[in-house]
Amino acid sequence: MPDSLIDIYQENGQPSFTSYQDPDEEEVDEGPSLYEHYRVEADKNQKLVRVDKFLIGHLSGISRNRIQKAADAGFIMCNEKPVKRSYKVKPGDVIKVMLDRPYYETTITAEEIPLDIVYEDADLIVVNKQAGLVVHPGFGNWHGTLLNALAWHMRDDKRFDITNPEIGLVHRIDKDTSGLLVVAKTPSAKTHLGLQFFNKTTRREYNALVWGSFKENEGTITGNIARNPHDRMQMAVFPPDSETGKHAVTHYSVIEPFPYVTLVKCVLETGRTHQIRAHMKHIGHPLFNDARYGGDMILRGVQFPKYKQFIQNCFETCPRQALHAKTLGFTHPRTGEQMDFTSELPTDMNNLLERWRKIGNFDV
Repeated sequence: MPDSLIDIYQENGQPSFTSYQDPDEEEVDEGPSLYEHYRVEADKNQKLVRVDKFLIGHLSGISRNRIQKAADAGFIMCNEKPVKRSYKVKPGDVIKVMLDRPYYETTITAEEIPLDIVYEDADLIVVNKQAGLVVHPGFGNWHGTLLNALAWHMRDDKRFDITNPEIGLVHRIDKDTSGLLVVAKTPSAKTHLGLQFFNKTTRREYNALVWGSFKENEGTITGNIARNPHDRMQMAVFPPDSETGKHAVTHYSVIEPFPYVTLVKCVLETGRTHQIRAHMKHIGHPLFNDARYGGDMILRGVQFPKYKQFIQNCFETCPRQALHAKTLGFTHPRTGEQMDFTSELPTDMNNLLERWRKIGNFDV
């Protein structure tokens, strides 16, 4: 069993992270489903012993400290109930180690997939992810992901184990969103970077093409985000004073207006699942070609056949939600230096914008 018992735990009173869920992360379930990774039944002659000590005798390559952290996170169960690290195992007890991912997901195969690496040193890697690349293996996407690519990139570094939750992804973005991600090479870097995301001290700016025009050039969207009760694949926005959902704030400003659509900059104060996509739809401006939130239909404009064909051509030019993680800033976890990175818009979004800049050249 790999040494990867937990994803989020407490260390010295501070949260330590495997990966921070970014605003357009695809996983929308609130509360992880747990999967059995190890099961052992105490025999009839079992003496009373703490569960952490009991598991040390049954699991190879696992430290007692990691087992204790897993118990603190609720991942150690006895007779189908979570137990504390101090629980005393009795004869006949069934002890399970549970994780929030299927067992086979812990095996990540190194695959030669091109990566656009913006920056790399001994502590971290900054990647400019292309649209269409899934970040983490999961149901239906066990191969061809960013983690598979990172495993290949780091294949000669014996210290780097992509299955170790104490290193690797610090945050995630959706498959069909392009842009910047930071990856930690060491546990210390992972913890420090994770805390920066948790404490909202990172700098994250997105560019998005959205439907409609704005009366004001800038604004702020404040609204709790939770799963849509009518569509579990969507997130919905609830009043800020509601007990439903998590507090979320998005600041936006107009970069370039076009007829019927607008290029905006979104600056995140919080990072919730699908935050930008849900917030922009909430104020009547779904992302262009965002199929999940209704942006893949003609929401503004005229009904002339020529315009309909123009929109169809635009959808084909950028066959995804028009969202790009353009700017990422953080403090280097070891040196304390401020690190700021900018990624230019990818070809599909640039080509899409050029089409809209030329819309005035014909009578729609």
